[in-house]
Amino acid sequence: MAGGDLSLLHLQNPPSQFNQIIALPFPLGILQVLLQEMLHFFHPVYFRVDISFWGEPGKGGLVQGIHKYLSCFFSASVQPVTEELVEDKTKENPVSGDAIRRRFLEFYASRSHKVLPSASLVPDDPTVLLTIAGMLQFKPIFLGKAPRQVPRATTAQKCIRTNDVENVGRTTRHHTFFEMLGNFSFGDYFKKEAIQWAWELSTKEFGLPADRLWVSVYEDDDEAFEIWHDEVGVPVERIKRMGEEDNFWTSGATGPCGPCSELYYDFHPERGYKNTDLGDDSRFIEFYNLVFMQYNKMDDGSLEPLKQKNIDTGLGLERLARILQKVPNNYETDLIYPIIERAAELANISYALADDRTKMNLKIIGDHLRAIVYLISDGVLPSNIGRGYVVRRLIRRAVRTGRLLGVKGGGEDEAFLPAIAEKVIELSSHIDPDVKARGHSILDELQREELRFVQTLERGEKLLDQMLAEALLNAQNSETLPCLSGKDVFLLYDTFGFPVEITTEVAEERGVKIDMDGFEVEMENQRRQSQAAHNVVKLAVEDGGDLAENVHDTEFLGYDTLSARAVVESLLLNGKSVIQVSEGSEVEVLLNKTPFYAESGGQIGDHGFLYVTQDQSKQTAVVEIKDVQKSLGRVFVHKGTIREGVLEVGREVEAAVDAKLRQRAKVHHSATHLLQSALKKVIGQETSQAGSLVAFDRLRFDFNFHRPLHESELVEIENLINGWIGDGTLLQTKVMSLTDAKEAGAIAMFGEKYGEQVRVVEVPGVSMELCGGTHVSNTSEIRAFKIISEQGIASGIRRIEAVAGEAFIEYINARDSQMKLLCSTLKVKAEEVTTRVDNLLEELRTVRNEVSALRAKAAVYKASMIASKAFSVGTSKTIRVLVESMDDFDADALKSAAEYLMDTLQDPAAIILGSCPDEGKVSLVAAFTPGVVDIGIQAGKFIGPIAKLCGGGGGGRPNFAQAGGRKPENLTNALEKARTDLILILTEKAN
Repeated sequence: MAGGDLSLLHLQNPPSQFNQIIALPFPLGILQVLLQEMLHFFHPVYFRVDISFWGEPGKGGLVQGIHKYLSCFFSASVQPVTEELVEDKTKENPVSGDAIRRRFLEFYASRSHKVLPSASLVPDDPTVLLTIAGMLQFKPIFLGKAPRQVPRATTAQKCIRTNDVENVGRTTRHHTFFEMLGNFSFGDYFKKEAIQWAWELSTKEFGLPADRLWVSVYEDDDEAFEIWHDEVGVPVERIKRMGEEDNFWTSGATGPCGPCSELYYDFHPERGYKNTDLGDDSRFIEFYNLVFMQYNKMDDGSLEPLKQKNIDTGLGLERLARILQKVPNNYETDLIYPIIERAAELANISYALADDRTKMNLKIIGDHLRAIVYLISDGVLPSNIGRGYVVRRLIRRAVRTGRLLGVKGGGEDEAFLPAIAEKVIELSSHIDPDVKARGHSILDELQREELRFVQTLERGEKLLDQMLAEALLNAQNSETLPCLSGKDVFLLYDTFGFPVEITTEVAEERGVKIDMDGFEVEMENQRRQSQAAHNVVKLAVEDGGDLAENVHDTEFLGYDTLSARAVVESLLLNGKSVIQVSEGSEVEVLLNKTPFYAESGGQIGDHGFLYVTQDQSKQTAVVEIKDVQKSLGRVFVHKGTIREGVLEVGREVEAAVDAKLRQRAKVHHSATHLLQSALKKVIGQETSQAGSLVAFDRLRFDFNFHRPLHESELVEIENLINGWIGDGTLLQTKVMSLTDAKEAGAIAMFGEKYGEQVRVVEVPGVSMELCGGTHVSNTSEIRAFKIISEQGIASGIRRIEAVAGEAFIEYINARDSQMKLLCSTLKVKAEEVTTRVDNLLEELRTVRNEVSALRAKAAVYKASMIASKAFSVGTSKTIRVLVESMDDFDADALKSAAEYLMDTLQDPAAIILGSCPDEGKVSLVAAFTPGVVDIGIQAGKFIGPIAKLCGGGGGGRPNFAQAGGRKPENLTNALEKARTDLILILTEKAN
């Protein structure tokens, strides 16, 4: 064959199936196809073919070209062959994940769909913990609770689901983080257009072979079946009618619902049409789901047609990327595989050569790091509750998995998650551009949480050691085989992040089996709770549904006035719509317009009154308003009490806001903006808001930071803010597009959702934020600012509470009054209070030490009285044993008594003492002399099971241990068990 000898052309890091390429006498084109297919089989993620690689036959170019082609695939880097090749490499790969996302959005944008940004993973919906579907941001529109802004929309939505986290890495398609591409119609087009466009997108835009596409429809949906068959042309044998469980979408027991139709890709069409099962993951993958939301499900289960029929679709980006990139699973697409490669590199592992279990663990890390990075970027920080627990659990799962693989971070701190997260951030540009801007703080948070968890793992190791010792002891006492309970294994796994594999391995080394059935029961309980909490989007047409058709958005006048004439549009009594409400009733009032601010953005709702007058003079009704909330989109609900008269629908009222309380709210809201700016200046620009409360009496500001603030930092923050207040700067408010506001540098408030037009509040030179709240017109109105507390409320979350304006004056006056009272009590001047308190504390410490010494002497005296009760155990070696109650002595006195008895009874001796120092409290101590420890009995391990009988626990060194409990009534039985166990163990050991 021309072109040189191709035999023994070795590959770098070849797949296990081959170690060389053998030259075959094929024409160039055929040889090229063969190599394409071979390399595609190994690593199609990076498979690119360019004819410029191939040289001319007969001139040695073929060998050189193939060698460079293979080097490009198997080596870390390769130099381009020609300038033309460099240009080709800069072109976007048409089947890359980023290209698929862009092409999907452009396809629907060209069909009059408004391209909307992905919503945050933190939904503006109390019924759902995290954003689990593309339709979630449109839920109020589907319910008719908010007007549609556009008739059609398309999105690429970030989603999180953790209800089936145990399947991640095991199957080809399960993920915790994924992107859902969607097109939506709000009462505009319906089935015909949705089906035709889905087919056109799949077969023409993305070039999927039509004969490899299968369709499912709801069993009774003849309309969809006919569209697919008659108009699109899908053969009948590739359209499957399926039941309600598979192809009828419901939001809950009641509410909007409808049939759905799904598109499947067939990986093995050669298997034919007989006995096909679309649920066969080895052959099919569902990649596009079309929901035809056309019914409202009633309480009795009946279906009534919706007045506005909607389309809600979802196309899984990772699934389509798998199909187009021709890889065996979603993880090996360019959306995830680079992350897996980074983890494999840190573990010094070749993914291509790894066994299935190692590949599974690498997939888990690749998946979880995506979810973790995007959650933290959206403000969800690790904690032990709610969303924070989801992040913490994923981080711990990734750390556990990485440790099993031997992944190392390479630094002194040994944290490896940040090194992998850097790759996630690098890939984030087209998913969420804000991730890169927050990259530094994301990596810092990951570093802190991983190192904190490593310490937890070490504590888990100690706990496992205690559990195994107890299992061995219990087995010895009951003459059974030692076994670690399923609950204990689950506790180690769930709370301490201890891998079950390691628990099993360590237990087997100690001769202890583990109860895997019990563990699976605990896992199933958690899984069931997780599914209930995380995987339900509740949509329900409630009583407010009819109301929404009659009530328009409330016009807010409160930026410009504190009083206005308005008309009562609706009244709600106990959630039910009524025509009139009489004196003494709690009522919810809906007005056509209002000066009252409804709670949002952390600012509480206004207080005030509604007045009904007759003939412009006589007052006929008074309603005291104590809260205002937003509902049904932008409808303001005024909650209050009828103080006088009767209020009726259609009546005109004078709505008057309490001006003093509004001023307090304005002062505190403007102060939070100054506080955020001061925090960024003092502790770093990376810190960001994590929540707030703007009340009449104080403000509360939560922010991301990894440590408590120093006193000097708090002083600096106060000085900055009070300086800005003193500058008397005029605030500026303007309405602009969201894009312009972000480009101008405006900061978004945590948890707020924004439309295309936003309100920007600026303190020139100090602060610029997107904010719909009410504010002072000049910083001098704030008067003064004082921090009253700074504390941690969750891992990585700090909270500052402060007062300003009138609340500041009240706070200072209250503190001054308390100081005067203290001075009077201590009979000193204010400047002498600190010295006087220090002296009193020193006197108190001296007295406490004297009392403690007296208690210790009393305990020793008591010990000398009971020493004679010691008895001997053993024949070949006599051991003195004493187990007694010491009445109400505290733990320190108990320790002194035990030390005295060890000296008195001499070695070898075993002493157990117990007492009830306070109501609901038990103290225990175990003291073993060296002679007892040497024969294999440890005080720390012995005292634990005894303390459990008293509702507590404890441990310590082999020769000395202390424990406590909460059940004094069990002390007598616990000491009796201690005496019995000691006799049995010591008799066996001593003989």
